[in-house]
Amino acid sequence: MSSTHLVLHDPEGRLDTIPLDRELHKALVKAVLGWTGNPGLPPADLQQIALLLTGAARAVAADVRRAADLLSEDRAARALADVVLEEADRRLSVPAEGTARCAQGRGRLVRALYERLDRLVGAAPEPARAS
Repeated sequence: MSSTHLVLHDPEGRLDTIPLDRELHKALVKAVLGWTGNPGLPPADLQQIALLLTGAARAVAADVRRAADLLSEDRAARALADVVLEEADRRLSVPAEGTARCAQGRGRLVRALYERLDRLVGAAPEPARAS
């Protein structure tokens, strides 16, 4: 029996630093959240969309964690990021399903994580410049 899974060995964590194709994800999220009722896609296609959005959510959540770690513990933006990340972890702990509802839920999560990331980047302290 052959496996359809590929395991990547990344002991240095380099895959976490590969930038995502944000525009692709934004377009997919917009399309998925624009569905009203049944989009007429087979469950296997809905499963693939949900899995793609799950992967994007995990990667963006990692970016949110890194950005939040740059802020001091007493910053409100960091506390809010922690709440958003806890919610993301909770939602991502549920396996993806081949349903429009699941794909839309993952789409909303990706959108929320990108919004939080943008706010964190805006709240990050300016790096010190050499004179």
